[in-house]
Order: sequence, then structure tokens, then C-alpha cells
Amino acid sequence: MSHAIAQDYCISQKFFFDAAHTLRRDLETEGSLRVHGHTYYAEVSIAGRPDAHTGMVVDLGRVRQRIEEMRPQLDHRLLDDVPGLGPATLENLCAFIWQALAADFAGLARVRVWREALGDSCTLERA
Repeated sequence: MSHAIAQDYCISQKFFFDAAHTLRRDLETEGSLRVHGHTYYAEVSIAGRPDAHTGMVVDLGRVRQRIEEMRPQLDHRLLDDVPGLGPATLENLCAFIWQALAADFAGLARVRVWREALGDSCTLERA
């Protein structure tokens, strides 16, 4: 007997990666571009109704597998050199992760990327 309520659920998986980047911005002195790095954390959330047979919105093992296939593109990399990322902003990291996972998870609802040490984050949500 299933105890699921007939509503959408949102299931999430967190992961992290360490990476370096440069960033050109108005706050930096002209010509003082420096390479620096962060530990980035990310969380992907998938929404939907649990399957009647499995009781799961999505098998988290599948989610972890796809993350581990995508993660090497970011982990211990110079983000400036990652094809398709663009400037290494939190916004672009959210979009990159979304694009990497969206084809496999139709219910992809949210991608959040943050840097714990700095206290900043960005969230990309399905409209």
C-alpha cells in the first residue's frame, strides 16, 4: 500500500566540486586579473509524482550517476576553459548543470550553486 499523497514532490541531490577561475569585473583594478579558486556546492531538484510501482519520483541512484558523469567537466578545472560555460559566474554554473541534466530528467525543477565560504548562491528554477 502506497502512502504517497497525490501531489508533486521535489527530491534533491547535492554534490560539490573544486575549481579555479578568473573573473573580469568592475571591482577589479584594470589588468589585475587573478586566478583564484573555490569549493562550489550544487543541488539539483527534480519534481514529480511518485511512480505507482517504485514509489519514487526518480531513482536517486540514476541522479547520482548522471552527476558523476558531468562532474569531471567542472571538478579541479579552470572554469574559464570549460566548453559551453562562458564566464565562470554562479548564474552560468547553474545553467551549465541544468543543460547537462535536463535531457535525462524531465522533472528538473531547480539547480542551486553556492560557495559556502563566501555565503553567496544562485538558484535557477523552472518557470
